[in-house]
Amino acid sequence: MLTAIVGINWGDEGKGRMVDLLSADYDIVCRYQGGNNAGHTVVNESGKYILNLLPSGILRPNVVNIMGNGMVIDIEHLHKEINSLRESGIKITSDNLKISDRAIICLPYHVKQDVLEEERLKDLKFGSTKRGIAPVYGDKYLKKGIRMGDLFNEEALKEHLNQVVEWKNLMIAGGYKSIEFYPEDMYDWLMNYSKELKEYICDVGLYLNDAISKGKKIMFEAQLGALRDIDFGIYPYTSSSSTIAAYAPIGSGIPGQKLDNTIGIMKAYSSCVGEGPFTAEMFGEEAKALREAGGEYGAATGRPRRVGPFDVVASRYGVQVQGADILALTKLDILSYLDKIPVVTGYEINGKITDAFPMGMDLNAAKPVIEYLKGWNCDIGSCRKESDLPNECYEYIKYIEKKVGSKIKYVSVGAERESYLTMDN
Repeated sequence: MLTAIVGINWGDEGKGRMVDLLSADYDIVCRYQGGNNAGHTVVNESGKYILNLLPSGILRPNVVNIMGNGMVIDIEHLHKEINSLRESGIKITSDNLKISDRAIICLPYHVKQDVLEEERLKDLKFGSTKRGIAPVYGDKYLKKGIRMGDLFNEEALKEHLNQVVEWKNLMIAGGYKSIEFYPEDMYDWLMNYSKELKEYICDVGLYLNDAISKGKKIMFEAQLGALRDIDFGIYPYTSSSSTIAAYAPIGSGIPGQKLDNTIGIMKAYSSCVGEGPFTAEMFGEEAKALREAGGEYGAATGRPRRVGPFDVVASRYGVQVQGADILALTKLDILSYLDKIPVVTGYEINGKITDAFPMGMDLNAAKPVIEYLKGWNCDIGSCRKESDLPNECYEYIKYIEKKVGSKIKYVSVGAERESYLTMDN
């Protein structure tokens, strides 16, 4: 069985928490896109973990974790992330971690370029995490990238670095008038941080196809959500990779395989890190209360997230582009403090109401149409089955389910691994 777990909205939906929970039933978990701009938070009996590069299945001892060819990997960051988990008692070996030899390496000059461009843009910035993601994906498609498998041919790597660093300096030193990079320094950086990683690098496509032939169950873990997809998101305020479920087999190394099902993750309200249109956004004390209740600060950056009511228009669109068969609704418990719960049911654009998700200038001009549902105004953190839920809470779930057009199967009522329930029908 091949299952993708993907975000329905702007990211930060709680995918790491759900991957950790559901991975108990899977043999393999694959990250198939993105880099260390991800911040997947998992809370289990051992503590709280924030994973930037490693798949969330790494916290389960019997799960094999794949970092696919669709990823961009800062090997310095990965080196530190692995060592940090090991210090916490997490076992990481070549048996439970495998890195695609086709994955692209994110180098220090990518990070520098990212920072310089955000500084140049000033008030027009995209809200980058400044971790080099857009520049390294740009280099991939300009065919200037360095792949993990290149680390094994050191002489060819040196020659390639000489050419690429010279080219990169035309922009960094020549264009931005910043410090020049040297190929020798980049080679030393690569050798230093790849020493302990080389044992994990392999042809993961061969491994995964063999696993499928043996009947293994594989889960694909996305970073960010549908509205940050490079093609279908709120371009240009998107990530630089495909966050869509359909890309999962491609970005994992098995493009000839097809998904069996897709689980979409969405919050019980809206949150967004970074710039760009966010029609549901709250402001002032109302926003502050929701942000504090939900602990809405970026796991990767610490930045305060923009917050707002559940957005039916954006979520229905996200469900459609992800092809979500079933949904998981996270952080429902956060809304327990509200007497009445706002929901964005439509967008007003130039005086007309629409329930279709727009793009470009229409999205920038959109204003929210808000309805209110009755709150349950009590703690639901101990609910473990559908019948435990207050009636108003149950009605909120069913209302969202009907509006977005897909069944909600899992409901999260707390951060801990066991704090969830499965809906009966």
